[in-house]
Amino acid sequence: MPAIAGEAPSIDPIAIEPTIENSLRSPIINSNPAPPPPPPAGSDSNVIRRKLNGFVGFSNLPQQWHVKSMKRGFNMNVMVVGESGLGKSTLVSTLFNLDMYPDKVPRQPGAEPPKTVDIQTVEADLEEDRVRLHLSVIDTPGFGDFVNNNDSWKPIIDDIDQRFDAYLESENKVQRNAGDVEDNRVHACVYFIQPTGHSLKPLDIVVMKKLHKKVNLIPVIAKADTLTEEEVEAFKRRIHDDIKYQQIEIFEPPRYDNDDEETVAENEEIMSKVPFAVVGSTETVKTADGRQVRGRSYPWGVIEVDNEDHCDFVKLRQLLIRTHLEELRERTANVLYENYRTEKLSGLGIQQDHSVFREVNPGMRQEEERALHEARLVKMEQDMKAVFQQKVSEKEQKLKRSEAELFARHKEMKDQLQAQKRDLEEKKAKLEAGRMAEEKKPRKGFSLR
Repeated sequence: MPAIAGEAPSIDPIAIEPTIENSLRSPIINSNPAPPPPPPAGSDSNVIRRKLNGFVGFSNLPQQWHVKSMKRGFNMNVMVVGESGLGKSTLVSTLFNLDMYPDKVPRQPGAEPPKTVDIQTVEADLEEDRVRLHLSVIDTPGFGDFVNNNDSWKPIIDDIDQRFDAYLESENKVQRNAGDVEDNRVHACVYFIQPTGHSLKPLDIVVMKKLHKKVNLIPVIAKADTLTEEEVEAFKRRIHDDIKYQQIEIFEPPRYDNDDEETVAENEEIMSKVPFAVVGSTETVKTADGRQVRGRSYPWGVIEVDNEDHCDFVKLRQLLIRTHLEELRERTANVLYENYRTEKLSGLGIQQDHSVFREVNPGMRQEEERALHEARLVKMEQDMKAVFQQKVSEKEQKLKRSEAELFARHKEMKDQLQAQKRDLEEKKAKLEAGRMAEEKKPRKGFSLR
């Protein structure tokens, strides 16, 4: 009999522990498993816990996903932003242990420098232990190299928005295939800070504030071998203060409830190194004790790229590739892109109907429809009364205007008749006065002689 959450089960469930080799054959059954943890107090969960009578096979889902991912491969899009000469190309080549960039042609003396920031993309297909990775590096040559750097960040922001727009357009096609939606969104942005040893420059603050809502921002101090250890630590503190004061969001590894202490400590150690003080080099040099390492050789010693005591390159690679690459991709898809998509569609006047996703009780839905119907009837009745009253009022106004016009016409006609009567009486009086005057005059007689 199944046990419902909140009640003690009558029969202990059978714990199944299939091995990788025998996952498709016979499972290993543990007949005395540990009792399940009690549900939290006040939980109203309706989850029904059932025991398994045998091997089902859904424990192979991670293996299926692994095989599918190996066949399909992965992709990663990294943007590097910083002034020229800070070693962006060298650091990318050091991260992936590959010379991705062609040899740069030096600019001829007297040649006119570029006037705008150019966006260049370098792509490479990599494979390591049968895992395929399509890498795209978006470079921004020309950034920060002008006398007037106002709006020099606009081509970078426009390129990020265009990538979001292209993905949104592919996603909204009527007919599409899963393979047709190419993910060219920027998964991480490595921002190179010039090793001045002072603090962030105004241009750095403006650009980072423009970028942090659109990309996973990872700041690094370029060419950290030009600073002493004390200068690096002081520089990091000032950069931390600037980032906190300006409320700039940088990428942090997510924390999950089931993370063990080792994982939490590892993530905290990585974040304690931000901004990463890095040194890049693809050359192999020989140390004083005879070891061959990647690094840079100076008269006073050797800087080892892969030595955590010399720089933070290992922690940067760990965050960017080895441990949190998938988190970078997920945050880009689930947070940054969704925020951009919501803002874009809202700007076009598209609103979300949240009632579509609401669970509906048929009885409550019927009551709501009846209430809405009654409300519509009441509104229709009120509208009809309002229309009737309006028509009656208009008719009354019309009758009053007609009555006023009739009274005015009656008065006008009465005045005209009275005027005519006065004129006739005056004429009559004149005629009578003339007749009386003629009668009073002596009449001349006629003689017959």
